[in-house]
Amino acid sequence: MKSKPTRGKPRDTNRKVKKKVSVLVQERVEYIDWKDVNLLRRFMSDRAKIRARRVTGNDAQQQRAIALAIKNAREMALLPYTSRVTTQRGRRRDGDDERRGRRAPQEFEALEPGEADPMGEGSAPEDSGDDAVTEEVVA
Repeated sequence: MKSKPTRGKPRDTNRKVKKKVSVLVQERVEYIDWKDVNLLRRFMSDRAKIRARRVTGNDAQQQRAIALAIKNAREMALLPYTSRVTTQRGRRRDGDDERRGRRAPQEFEALEPGEADPMGEGSAPEDSGDDAVTEEVVA
């Protein structure tokens, strides 16, 4: 029976891992207040998720208190439930929108309230059939 190939270097199991120290212990915080937004934001990710214990170094009681305080602060609209992080996937080439018959986003803002919509009341451009490619089968 073959043994599974190991990936990378074998780990040294005798090595002691330094335990992460909580921010609450470092700053000697006795009571976690839901109104202390600056403290609570340190325990949230950029997407407004509550960070895990292994990341923050909190013990179980501290983590429960932090989670409860964050949830209370969210309910009172001091903290967001989510924060959207926008990333662009697949950038378009310049002029790609014009070839497809679409207007660029800045053209939408440039329209005056009384100005006529060049596309015609938000409808999609009609297919004229000019750019359709036809193939002839030669026997």
